[in-house]
Amino acid sequence: LPGPPFTHQQTPRKMVYYGQTSCEQDTERYLDVVKYVFSCYKKEVPLIINTMGWVKGDGLLLLIDLIRLLSPSHIVQMDIHDWEAMPPLTPEYVHFSAGLHTKGKQQSKCKQLGLVDMESWNYPEGEDISAPQHKLLYVNPEFPGAGAAGEVRVHSGILHDMSILGYLGHLQSPDIGAVLPLHCLVPYQVPFNAVALRVIHTDVAPSNIMYAVNASWVGLCCIPEEVRCQTDGPVLLTQTPVCNCLGFGIVRGVDMEKKLYHILTPVPPENLRLVNCLLLGTIAIPNCVLVGQQGIEGEIPYVTSDYNYSI
Repeated sequence: LPGPPFTHQQTPRKMVYYGQTSCEQDTERYLDVVKYVFSCYKKEVPLIINTMGWVKGDGLLLLIDLIRLLSPSHIVQMDIHDWEAMPPLTPEYVHFSAGLHTKGKQQSKCKQLGLVDMESWNYPEGEDISAPQHKLLYVNPEFPGAGAAGEVRVHSGILHDMSILGYLGHLQSPDIGAVLPLHCLVPYQVPFNAVALRVIHTDVAPSNIMYAVNASWVGLCCIPEEVRCQTDGPVLLTQTPVCNCLGFGIVRGVDMEKKLYHILTPVPPENLRLVNCLLLGTIAIPNCVLVGQQGIEGEIPYVTSDYNYSI
């Protein structure tokens, strides 16, 4: 409400690094993440759940899963004129519709025949008869650009970059002065065997893992298990954990001789002591950070326009 998100970033009470801008490739982990974060909610204050804009096909089914999982008291549904409308998410619709990973309640023959008397609903013995009791608030927005999906995608990409830039702004001195380029800031040195590594979105051969991690945006996370390594690392996880994320950083260099990651992050040292896991996803450092660094002569690492499109 105070303005675009990047202008008033705050440290969340509970955060998980999903590592992708879309959950389409791994909806089960997305639901696991939502459950994990929601478990922290103590119901001492009202909770507003900002759902995704993915409301077609599997997106609608996933939304039904979320409603079933979170049991909201109210649902605000916005629909656009002259658009293939999604069904109104009434308590009855959610109750009987199958989600992506959850099943809807079977309607009795009386219900299928159009008899809507609540007492005539025939549930099998022992089946949970609790139905969603939320109130549906249906809104038809009329502001310019409502429902223009193409524009939303472009703007969301810009907002993602602005959020990362806003976060990196905390690395700068609060004193008003010249903004220091990232290569002028002193990074933390983290031993390979002090943190576990995991690439979230794809399989990377262990021999190539350092190429993937170098110059990457990473989630600084805390897994409950102690990181143990008999050698000097690196430590690689075989599965993506659902765990606390304490903030983010940039791996600005990898020292293979001294077995050290060089990491830039605004996360305070008292929180960094808890970090024992680095998660790498598809979230990229904005191009302007790499190409706009001052004081660099010659080629910029990881940035090139001279490559063969056919490869």
